[in-house]
Amino acid sequence: MNVTGIVRTKFKALAPVLTERSRRLWAATEARALGRGGIARVVEATGISRSTIQRGVRELAQGEPLPAARTRRPGGGRKRATAKDPQLLRALEALVEPTTAGAPDAPLRWTLKSVRQLAASLRASGHAVSHTVVAELLHALGYSLQANQKRREGTQHPDRDAQFQYIVEALRRAQRRRQPVISVDTKKKELVGDFKNGGREWRPRGTPAVVRVHDFVIPAQGKAIPYGVYDLRRDEGWVSVGIDHDTASFAVHAIRRWWAVMGRAAYPQARSLLITADAGGSNGPRVRRWKWELQQFATRTGLTITVLHFPPGTSKWNKIEHRLFSHIAMNWRGKPLTSLAAIVSLIAGTRTASGLRVRSELDRRRYPEGVGVTNAQMAHVHLRPHAFHGDWNYTIRPRRPSRS
Repeated sequence: MNVTGIVRTKFKALAPVLTERSRRLWAATEARALGRGGIARVVEATGISRSTIQRGVRELAQGEPLPAARTRRPGGGRKRATAKDPQLLRALEALVEPTTAGAPDAPLRWTLKSVRQLAASLRASGHAVSHTVVAELLHALGYSLQANQKRREGTQHPDRDAQFQYIVEALRRAQRRRQPVISVDTKKKELVGDFKNGGREWRPRGTPAVVRVHDFVIPAQGKAIPYGVYDLRRDEGWVSVGIDHDTASFAVHAIRRWWAVMGRAAYPQARSLLITADAGGSNGPRVRRWKWELQQFATRTGLTITVLHFPPGTSKWNKIEHRLFSHIAMNWRGKPLTSLAAIVSLIAGTRTASGLRVRSELDRRRYPEGVGVTNAQMAHVHLRPHAFHGDWNYTIRPRRPSRS
């Protein structure tokens, strides 16, 4: 039994014989014995108000004989707000009932239901009540302050779980054969300049970094577009920081740079490359340019490239999100991204206790949007859809065996 349960058991045994004063002093004694947070625990266990226990603590701290005991007659003392106003509880429940949110006749529709706003609305309806009483009544009704929780993922594809399993099995096969497996995606675009960056960092007291009030792009500096490649086997990352557009050409060029700088040396005997990607953006399964660029990459390197896409709405399960991007965000939290050089440096400086290492490079190339791929070009893409969801899973083979 935990501490709260023990105090609750004691109180149930003693309550019939305790007077108002002895109950207050007993609760104060228990709270002092529990130390820090003791009052809150006694309140939770007994239902005695915090102010009553605090009064008992003050009486115990006086160090002088207490005045002669006086016991209040049954029914004496201040009446409860609900006793003086029998309709108060029903009126409060009507205000906080979740099903009334947004209803045309709801007094607090589309407003933050703080205890002060609830008390003001009740007073406007003729109920004399303070915000502290409202808070006590809400707790008694079983309400508590709660934040939103991200749980709804929208309509799920019927083959969602099957695709997850398909990806896991393919990853295991590739890793058993010691072939490279990478997870790719574009990180959120970042404004370049002295803009506020979420988080905090240690600085001398009273000297926070001063940044702009408004987040309007600085034309001379623009935005940074980080495209990441995460090596699942080696726990290594590569990030190309682009300055133009997030296109399929930019995405595949980042993969090419990873292979040239890191991948080829790490996997000299590689014959294939497995890529996991989400279902949208520059590396989406419906982007013809993405597949055409991968064909050029496969032909140049001699690698057989297999791409497995996560189902729509499940990109957060892509390994790069929580194995690479999350650590980059933690590394630069609270630091204004004042220049492209600073962004590349902060990305490359990302480290973890598990051994993650990251390399980063600025990509100043131009990648115009709207560059299509003709049917004739697509006819040269040596693409084989898989038997299971060929729209999500496919393999692209090189058109000639030469390796570079």
